Amino acid sequence: MNEAFYELPLFGITVTVVFYTLAQLLNRRYRWLNPLFVTAGGLMALLLLCKIPYTAYRAGGDMISFFLGPATVALAVPFYKYASKLKGKLLPIATGVAVGAVSGLASVWLFSSLLGASKDTLLSMLAKSVTAPVAIEIARTIGGTPELAGVFTVLTGLLGSMIGPLLLKRCRIRSDAAIGSAMGTSAHGIGTARILRDSELQGGISGFAMGLSSMLTPLLCVPIVWWG
Repeated sequence: MNEAFYELPLFGITVTVVFYTLAQLLNRRYRWLNPLFVTAGGLMALLLLCKIPYTAYRAGGDMISFFLGPATVALAVPFYKYASKLKGKLLPIATGVAVGAVSGLASVWLFSSLLGASKDTLLSMLAKSVTAPVAIEIARTIGGTPELAGVFTVLTGLLGSMIGPLLLKRCRIRSDAAIGSAMGTSAHGIGTARILRDSELQGGISGFAMGLSSMLTPLLCVPIVWWG
């Protein structure tokens, strides 16, 4: 492959759009295939097989990442749209988010301790359930590795978006508030985007839960760091 071509920002943008478009087409036929998982896997395979440095892809990938900010903010639109229907449910939703955030942090601390993970790994994993920019900053602040935190966060979101809806269905959880709160708290933006495809209301609640979890988690990390 021409080295000058893949070093252009257009290369990163083009291959990302192409893989995501193909992933969406596959998802229409095989609903269990997560488009983001397929896109990420396809891009990694391309870079490895063609021996393309990640820095070359990143020139265009960073331009796509720029739009994550506006996309995340836009998740508030469905919540605002259905705000009148949720007035009496805000306290239960907030309670569920708080319990979910505490449970997420406690499970990371417990399993890390049982498996003998290093302190750096523990600190990098603590905020895995919040959106990536927040998780990276939390890891940097409390002494973890930001890059590792980003990996754990993306993996959590991908797994949550693939397993979460099916698990909630198997548990016979049908409440929009419960589904939205669970997905937003455990699988952040990736999980929110997933359930938005099924329900705008659930997606709006999930976006609210994601934002609230991102505010609560840094506060909840403090006593764990002190204890450690």
